[in-house]
Amino acid sequence: MARTASLSRNLQSDSPLPILIHSLHETRSSVLSLAANEQYIFSGSQNKDISVWDKKTFQLKNTLRGHTGSVLDLEYAKEKKWLFSSSGDSTIRVWSTETLQQLYLIDPYLGEGAGDLFSLSWSSTLQTIFVGCQNTSLQWYNFGDLMSTHKFFDSYPQYERKPADVFANNGNQRILGRGSPDSDRSDMSSPQEYLSIPPTNVIDSAHYGYIYCMAIVTEGDGGIHLATGSGDETVKLWACDSGVPELAHEFACSHGAVLALVGEGDTIYAGCQDGYVRVFDLETKTLVRTIIVQEGIDIIAMSMLGSDLYTCSANGRVKRWSASFDCTASWQAHHGIVLSSIVTKRNSTHDNGFHLITGGNDEYIKVWKVKSPKLRVPSAEDGSNENANNSYTMVYALSKFITIPSISSDPSHREDCRQAAIWLRKCLGQLGAHTSLLPTGEGNNPIVLATFEGSIGDKPKRRVLFYGHYDVIPAPPDGWNSDPFSLTGRNGYLYGRGATDNKGPIIAIACAAADLLSRRALEVDLVFLIEGEEECGSKGFKEIVQKHKPAIGPIDAILVSNSTWIADDRPCITYGLRGVVHCAVEVSSDRPDLHSGIEGGAVAEPMVDMVRLLATLTDSKRVVQIPGFYDQVQPQTEDEKELYKLLSEVTHRPASLLSSRWREPSFTIHNVEISGPKNATVIPGTVTAQLSLRLVPDQNLDTIVKSLREYLQKSFDDLQSPNKLVIDVEHTADWWLGDLDGHWFNSLESSVWEEWGEEPLRIREGGSIPSVPYLEKEFGCHALHLPMGQSSDQAHLPNERISLANLRKGKAVIERFLLKVADKNCEPQSTSQA
Repeated sequence: MARTASLSRNLQSDSPLPILIHSLHETRSSVLSLAANEQYIFSGSQNKDISVWDKKTFQLKNTLRGHTGSVLDLEYAKEKKWLFSSSGDSTIRVWSTETLQQLYLIDPYLGEGAGDLFSLSWSSTLQTIFVGCQNTSLQWYNFGDLMSTHKFFDSYPQYERKPADVFANNGNQRILGRGSPDSDRSDMSSPQEYLSIPPTNVIDSAHYGYIYCMAIVTEGDGGIHLATGSGDETVKLWACDSGVPELAHEFACSHGAVLALVGEGDTIYAGCQDGYVRVFDLETKTLVRTIIVQEGIDIIAMSMLGSDLYTCSANGRVKRWSASFDCTASWQAHHGIVLSSIVTKRNSTHDNGFHLITGGNDEYIKVWKVKSPKLRVPSAEDGSNENANNSYTMVYALSKFITIPSISSDPSHREDCRQAAIWLRKCLGQLGAHTSLLPTGEGNNPIVLATFEGSIGDKPKRRVLFYGHYDVIPAPPDGWNSDPFSLTGRNGYLYGRGATDNKGPIIAIACAAADLLSRRALEVDLVFLIEGEEECGSKGFKEIVQKHKPAIGPIDAILVSNSTWIADDRPCITYGLRGVVHCAVEVSSDRPDLHSGIEGGAVAEPMVDMVRLLATLTDSKRVVQIPGFYDQVQPQTEDEKELYKLLSEVTHRPASLLSSRWREPSFTIHNVEISGPKNATVIPGTVTAQLSLRLVPDQNLDTIVKSLREYLQKSFDDLQSPNKLVIDVEHTADWWLGDLDGHWFNSLESSVWEEWGEEPLRIREGGSIPSVPYLEKEFGCHALHLPMGQSSDQAHLPNERISLANLRKGKAVIERFLLKVADKNCEPQSTSQA
């Protein structure tokens, strides 16, 4: 079973692959860098030269010589008609693209001490070339200064402190640059002027690693910014309006060295060493998406054409990604590593098309015919192109999530549970979250922690914690009309184990956050805390949350979506859950299993004691006999009576039935197990019964547990039996009752009303979610529970499903809710707890 982590759909069959127009051969040399203008393609190679190729004929026009090391980057300055080149020889050279002669040689500060000069970026507004160095410094040279100050006589870097060399090619030299491209090569390789970057134009240790790539970008305010990517796994954004870069923000990539950067509008794409592309929004300073190109395969170069992103990888493949992050083309471009790429206009007066040019270590430059992407006009049927794409992403992600049989109760599926956690972490990361896995100890499944960070602004952000679980119960094939671990769409529903409990809601809420991120509208932090043991009692959950509470951070409200509506046609909000006490009771003798024909009537049988003991727990009217059991149960209010009357009309069930299921405590005997063979001649030596109590407000959990133990022991003592009683309270969970008056609940209720067009029903649940009341107490805030499924969704049963309409509208409700709570004027809790 394929379990690829990428959420990007493969749409290659829908789009033709780029056509290879021509191949250019760089003899015995890797193509490390590329640039182009209207006439030429420039390629920088490992053999220290820059080849100049004619765009019309694809023939080698000239070779620019002068570097004594590999040509690591090329940058074209259109308005100057200059070509900048940087090298492993620790120099930057400037060439005229009209005469193909060298104009300037620029020494970085510290000269060879700067190491390899990996990256260049030109700002036409500032008339400045920025340089990324091996020694981790960021340096720049402003050619505006050159107009007023020429260094005619001091041709050496300042740190060498040498006197002017009268034989140097300085301002008294013969002016070059007036010859033709066929001029003498020795003249072409000699610069007209020697320049040095002054120490004032240096930021030492701009990164904690080599600065591999750069890009000039602009923000919404029109300011000039420089983005730099490094081996320290970060992208830094530098504000450059003053001419001196000032650090404005740092983005953590956490996927290996950043080897490639491209910008498009307010968005920057960072290509990382292990095959991930991180997509950052510059205006809100947030991560909006992660693209998994191919895990473990370095992304060496990237190019943009409109909204299409081309990624070039170390395995020789190039992939094209649409604005919706779908892979629309993938092909083997080189027999080796793709080291460089650019997009340039074709050389034709009547042709507005484009070429993608790639260079590899196979000695070839490839020229590919590519098309600028067309904007799709939204149709009336799908509402908008953006909404349609996001809906596809949601269903596509859920289809992958469902395939993993993360059955927490079955030890044979322990690895599946771990893989589900790994997959979910990657999924949430791709959708824009910062993610990690929290270990819960040997034998327990990890917790996924992920944070969708809202826009950085002047006011403190609210922080909402979404709790869910990725584990599911078993799905025996009997009764299923389709494979339970393959998402199947049928008549408007999506079928599969976990579709409604709880994988569907998890994906819907994650896509809601991703949607807001993509629209630059997420103004709260949404923290995902997704466990893998909920179906088994949330083992280790409390301890891990307490241990990692600083990483989770302060929380202002808790959001849950782990139940269903009371019917199929009316949206609901759940505001109450019953608590639970699970208890195992064992009665055993000091003898082994016996034969009833031999020992019957001669011994005190454990089974008889167990039956008599269980009978003491309720009377003939099913009233629980534990002392004080009902003392703290809240009486039904008039508002509740009106609510139950309304719900009775909607469900066509008696109000008393709903009340007994939701707001009254109960007692259940689940099973009785015996030792020995289960036949009619055996007196079992040990009998075990599984019991549970469901609790409601305001019953005290600890008091009820204590009373249960004492009552069972007293009742057994009254039997005066020689047998032994063992009581084991295996699991407890407190009841939960939501706050119906606060701004959080009002925001959620109004969001449901606006999306569905009718007022949601307020309902309670008879079941328990142990983590909800615990999280309320741990973080000191209220919880909200939005069910997405319908009453007929068959959670825990064969043919579990969720309505596609409910999934989409549930996602939209969450978007509305997050927008509403971000607009509130009251102070976030996170301010006081920070």
